[in-house]
Amino acid sequence: MSSSLERYTDRFEQYADRHPHVIDVTLVGVLMGSAILGSSLTLPGVDPPDHDSAGSILMAVSCLALLKYRTYPRTTVVVTAVCTVIAINLGYLVTPLLLAPVMAALYWLAVFSDPKTTRVFGGTVMLAVAAGSVLSDSLGQHSLLLRTIGPFFWLLLPIAAGNMTRLRRAYLKAVQARAEHAERTREEEARLRVTEERMRIARELHDVVAHHLALANAQAGTAAHLAVSNPEQSRKILTDLTGTTSSALRELKATLGLLRRSDDPAAPSLEPSPGLDGLPGLVAACASAGVAVTVTTEGEPQPLSPGVDLTAFRIVQEALTNVTKHAAAEKAHVRLAYVASRLLITVTNDGPAAGPVPRDPAVPVGAEAGQNRGFGVMGMRERAQSIGGELSAGPRPEGGFQVTTALPLQPSVTGEEGPARTGTAASGPFAAGVCTPQEAFGAFKALKAAKSEGDKT
Repeated sequence: MSSSLERYTDRFEQYADRHPHVIDVTLVGVLMGSAILGSSLTLPGVDPPDHDSAGSILMAVSCLALLKYRTYPRTTVVVTAVCTVIAINLGYLVTPLLLAPVMAALYWLAVFSDPKTTRVFGGTVMLAVAAGSVLSDSLGQHSLLLRTIGPFFWLLLPIAAGNMTRLRRAYLKAVQARAEHAERTREEEARLRVTEERMRIARELHDVVAHHLALANAQAGTAAHLAVSNPEQSRKILTDLTGTTSSALRELKATLGLLRRSDDPAAPSLEPSPGLDGLPGLVAACASAGVAVTVTTEGEPQPLSPGVDLTAFRIVQEALTNVTKHAAAEKAHVRLAYVASRLLITVTNDGPAAGPVPRDPAVPVGAEAGQNRGFGVMGMRERAQSIGGELSAGPRPEGGFQVTTALPLQPSVTGEEGPARTGTAASGPFAAGVCTPQEAFGAFKALKAAKSEGDKT
């Protein structure tokens, strides 16, 4: 029964929204009939007024004024109130039927106007109607209390109902606005998370591919240089080159596999992500590329969270990669210092002092920076900042280049650490990121679905 009533109510509201004027005319016709009927009622034993036609005309004018309640609600209240007060002073009985037009006007005033306007107009109308009721009862057939309470009660009802309707509409409008805002926010958040994850993936691929390719290039060049003069050393370097390329393929496969893996928790785990315990292998790879790397540790080594461990390794890896790619250096030094609750890392090399580079006049001003700019230092700085650390990089006055970073032993940003380096489903390159790959791809799916719905509409 209730479902049927709700269905009919919804249909009526939809029809009223499509045809408001039809509803207004019908409602005014019903109110006019009620008001004219009310103007014909009198007390028992009391003759009706001698102005029957005047009462009907007043009620007709009062009801016709209701047709403008949407655009002129206050004027409608004034017209209906004046007609009602005149009818009361002519001797017509004050009943809800006679008050129907002004009651409807007060209801719509409460719906379409602010509360202050409703209080002012409503209070004035109630006082005028009550005064007219008291003055018109010359015979004193009703007590003063009854002559005032009755009109007040009947006029308060539509005002209260109108206020409730206005508040309900405001509430529904606010709910709809919040829903629309939440929808926009969800799309923006999904787009932001996808962008952040895309940047993280690019940073990981840069660290993996650029490092190993730089080492492979240096090893291949060294092997070619020693092929005639030192065949044994050349063969050893080529063997190391095979290991470098194999390591690159493994890490690249692990990264791509993590991107392609499903949300199935039973899926096979990936290799653990690297950490500072992988520095010996990194030092050996640089040595085969012709750069001798020394590592010193100061202070008591402290256990690092997986995110900090991975970040520290990637920063050292990228710094040494830049040495093999860009610096004409034969030696590099890595210093690890555990100070209080932070890990200080300094990577230096003995390359020549940087001097001014002459600009090619054929190249437009500003184009060189765009052509030669890399993403290594920017990626290292982003990694350090993602866990609450700092990084600086630049040439040394005595020659060479220096990268210095300070990392907290535990990430200072909640949720940045990622899962432990135990080979779980979310380990690997994403162990120190903003969100897991599953969350990122879930956000991407949500964004894609929202875009599809927008295209349909």
